[in-house]
Amino acid sequence: MEIQYPWLLFALPALPVVLLLWLLMMRWKKKAMQRYGSQLLLLKLIPDFSRRRNVFKFIVQFTAFALLLIGMTNPRFGYRMEKVKKEGVDIMICLDISNSMKARDIKPERLERAKMGISKMIDRFENDQLGVIVFAGRAQTLYPLTPDYAGAKLFLQSAEPDMIPTQGTAIGAAIDLAVSSFQLKSKTKKVIILITDGENHEDDAVEAARKAAEKDVRIYAVGMGSTEGAPIPMTAATGSSEYKKDQDGNTVVTKLNEPMLQQLAQIGKGTYTRATTEDAGLNRIYEEIGKLQKAEYEAMDFTDYENLFPYFMAAALLLLVGEFFIFERKSRLTRNFKLFSRPGSSYIQQKKSLNNE
Repeated sequence: MEIQYPWLLFALPALPVVLLLWLLMMRWKKKAMQRYGSQLLLLKLIPDFSRRRNVFKFIVQFTAFALLLIGMTNPRFGYRMEKVKKEGVDIMICLDISNSMKARDIKPERLERAKMGISKMIDRFENDQLGVIVFAGRAQTLYPLTPDYAGAKLFLQSAEPDMIPTQGTAIGAAIDLAVSSFQLKSKTKKVIILITDGENHEDDAVEAARKAAEKDVRIYAVGMGSTEGAPIPMTAATGSSEYKKDQDGNTVVTKLNEPMLQQLAQIGKGTYTRATTEDAGLNRIYEEIGKLQKAEYEAMDFTDYENLFPYFMAAALLLLVGEFFIFERKSRLTRNFKLFSRPGSSYIQQKKSLNNE
């Protein structure tokens, strides 16, 4: 449960203030009445007056006021899951998070530019299912296949090279893991979006792409980086910034392996595009995916919060309506009813005590 307008909670201290003011007013009324004469005399003069009705009327008003304040904050009960039918495509994004993706031949850097492009592309999705796989020397699922785009974007921002200690570029492992993430028996089209610089791949990515194509899984590739290459920023043990060096002390330059990515896209019956600082290359891929035939599937989807303010408002309204029919003085119809007084009023008790005297 959460409060939609928590700033309205600052009005809650008004409740004890109202209660205190009412108590002070009742005390003032009591002293004022005592100045006019004894309690017995006043009861004779105003026999229809009921102090208990007054108290009960205030309690009803006070409770209604409290419910109104709480209702205005709109307490909401958490997400509900519902099974819905959608038409879309199953998409697994395979994102390279190896150290070479920190190179800055694309601003602000390859990995950050890729995450920015993916995030913008996700905003354009509507009914497609989406999952995220990250890879370096091995591959792992960051977010499973789901229609929850907000969750995918949230997990995407946490993708950094230190998530996978084993360095390298296991593109084949990422493709295999993506294929295994699909429900291959379903009629929905399956798509892999491979985002990498393609350098130093350690397994047979081409063979993995062929196996994926045999299962009717399309592969779209995005090349991150430049063919000229750039050094890889690293953080030294002292905390200072430096560039990665090889065993001979030479600065390592990472270059985009464009031919290999073009080959993977061709085998996977998809397209290849190269990212730049201005364009992450995903707009074209989004348009290509949009041309694919959509298929219906069932998914558990999140619905909005269940707002509870109508219940608080309804309860407050009922109390206020009921309070309208509670009179401070006894009417002719209710004079004989002792709903708000003990069987034997203080007036009768005092009258008996005087008679005994």
